[in-house]
Amino acid sequence: MARQKAYHHGDLRQALIENGLALLEELGLEELSLRKLAARVGVSHAAPEHHFPSLRHLLNALAAEGFKAFRLSMTSEMSTAAPTAAEQLRAALRGYTAFAASNPHLFRLMFNKNRLDWDDPVLGEAGQGARDVLAEVSRSVAERLGLTGVEGRLSVEHLVWAHAHGYAHLLIDQKIARDSACADLSPVPPLDLVQFLLPE
Repeated sequence: MARQKAYHHGDLRQALIENGLALLEELGLEELSLRKLAARVGVSHAAPEHHFPSLRHLLNALAAEGFKAFRLSMTSEMSTAAPTAAEQLRAALRGYTAFAASNPHLFRLMFNKNRLDWDDPVLGEAGQGARDVLAEVSRSVAERLGLTGVEGRLSVEHLVWAHAHGYAHLLIDQKIARDSACADLSPVPPLDLVQFLLPE
């Protein structure tokens, strides 16, 4: 397989991650291997082992990168939205589903408990960073609803997460037609959760 991206001395690890992300989306999780990745980058089949002793180590690194991009997808949408609880929540949901639609195999990997090692602090920190975005927008909604206790805030967060995550999976599993979403891959769930939580 042709080399996807040339790398310079010292940045093989980054080249493996970048090409690993591309290969994951092309082949899917079950077909991804260190040997195929080595061929993609243009190194010996043993070279990736210096940075990733096993496929599980590579998957952890890919998932960590995914969570960083996932967080950025949500915060980028939020940065251009009005600073109200309702619009910030809508923006976060757009970023959530847009990331899933653009990176379906990576999105599935990021929430695959069996294929990742969640004792890895790098992965844990990246995952928590993404969740913190949802927690923050959910906290604002909870406060608008008068739910100031921990249980109330968590209830809203779980509702928002379930809504976004369920819709994202329906979209990438093609249970919802792609043309029912926005053409720019920033779909908004047709059933607007915000209208139920914060009616105008």
